[in-house]
Amino acid sequence: MHFLAFSFGFKDVIDILLVACILYETYRLLRRTGASNLFWGILAFIVVWFLVSFVFQLDLTGALFDRIISVGAIALIVIFQEEIRMFFYRVGSRFSSWKIFRPKTTEEDPRARQQILEITQACRHMASTKTGALIVLTAGSGLKEIVDTGERLDAIVSARLIENIFFKNTPLHDGALIIRDGKMIAAACILPVSKNQSIPQHYGLRHRAALGLTEKSDATCIVVSEETGHISVASEGQIREVKDDELFLVLHSTATMAN
Repeated sequence: MHFLAFSFGFKDVIDILLVACILYETYRLLRRTGASNLFWGILAFIVVWFLVSFVFQLDLTGALFDRIISVGAIALIVIFQEEIRMFFYRVGSRFSSWKIFRPKTTEEDPRARQQILEITQACRHMASTKTGALIVLTAGSGLKEIVDTGERLDAIVSARLIENIFFKNTPLHDGALIIRDGKMIAAACILPVSKNQSIPQHYGLRHRAALGLTEKSDATCIVVSEETGHISVASEGQIREVKDDELFLVLHSTATMAN
């Protein structure tokens, strides 16, 4: 076959690597939203289209597949507009995280450390009393649409105030607390719930809300379970339980709190 007679050079290696990176990032985004099976279905369709159009060169079938591809691409953009937006957001976040774009600092800001200590102390105490809590830490994205669903606070981060907010039967306990730029911006905020069907059944509404927000933003969420008292941290659409003695290190490494 004449299509096998081609030269393979450095440009082809770069081309393959770029396509592999795009496919990998696409798979990661769809996996976070529980649509990984859809990714494999689309990939299988593209492989069949390539074989029909370029390998076996079936003109009629290839023309039909070309029409489906052109219409399907528009449909995918409409269906997955949130995932596409998040993809470019993540690309921009990684680009802006390069050291050349960061302000030079000679030492750690003690205010940021104190804020993390206050949050850690509050979470430890709420975990010991099995007080349910959902705390959102954000720096890059303002989450204005989320903040607007709650009650404005604009208060300094304080362990005692956090505990009072989530104390049972208080007006602001049912919802999320948003912390941004070293301040508690709003409480009783409503978060989008994840539609990922692969989330374990033992996770409650707070955990699903934390996953839903981190699937669509760069925020980090802390969840204190009302049933078990366990502390979980969610970021980038993933969630894991942490021990209270490691919570400070986890929050410190996320670098989501502004100095």
